[in-house]
Amino acid sequence: MNPLTPDQYAKRERTLRGALLLSLWGPLATGIAVLLSQSSTQLADFVRRSVELAALTTSWLVFRHLMHRPQISAPRKHRLEQIAGRTVAFTMGLSGLSMLLYTLLWRLDHTPGGNVYPGLVIAFLGFGVNVWFWRRYGILVRESYSLLLDSQKRLYLSKSIIDLSVMIALSSVALFPEHPGTILLDWLGSVVVSVYLLWSSVIMFRRTAPRASRKPVNSKNNR
Repeated sequence: MNPLTPDQYAKRERTLRGALLLSLWGPLATGIAVLLSQSSTQLADFVRRSVELAALTTSWLVFRHLMHRPQISAPRKHRLEQIAGRTVAFTMGLSGLSMLLYTLLWRLDHTPGGNVYPGLVIAFLGFGVNVWFWRRYGILVRESYSLLLDSQKRLYLSKSIIDLSVMIALSSVALFPEHPGTILLDWLGSVVVSVYLLWSSVIMFRRTAPRASRKPVNSKNNR
C-alpha cells in the first residue's frame, strides 16, 4: 500500500471530523426524545448513539495523531489503529450487554406511548446521514485501505440498518399505540439495537486481535 499524500490525509481527517461533529447532537436530541416518549426502543437508541459518539471521538483522535506524526513506523501505526478498534469494541460490547439485560427485564405488558415523533424524525435524518458516510468511507477504503476507516465503513453500515429498524418500531408506536403487536415490536426493536451493539463488538475484536498476532509473523517470514 502506497503512503498517503497530505491531501489524502486531509480528506480523511475532514471526513472523520465531519462525522464526529454531526454525531454530537445525536445523544442530546435522542435524550430529549426519550423524555417525551415511553419507548424502550427509543431508550436503546439513546444508549447506542452515546456509545457511537465515544467511538467516533476515539477514531478521530487516533487518526489525527497518526496524521501529524508521519514518521511513525508501520507496525506502531497498525497497533494504534488496533487500540482504537478494541476500545470501540469494548465500549460497544459493554453497552450492548447492559442494554440487553435492561431490555429483557422490561415488562412486555408495558405500553409504549408518548410523543415518539421527535425520535422518528431523528432516526430518519440519521439514516440519510449514515448511508452517505457509509458510501464515503467505502470510497476512501477502496482508494487506500485503512483498518481504522474500514471499521468506520462497517460501523456506518450497521448504523444505517439500526436507524431503519428504529424507524419501523417508532412508526408502529405512532400509528398503532394501543395495538398489542406494537408492544412486542417496540420491545423487539430495543433487542435488535442491543444485539447490534454486541455483534459489532465481536466483529471489531475479530478484525483486530487476530491480525495483531499474525502480522508480525508474516513480516518475519517474508524477510
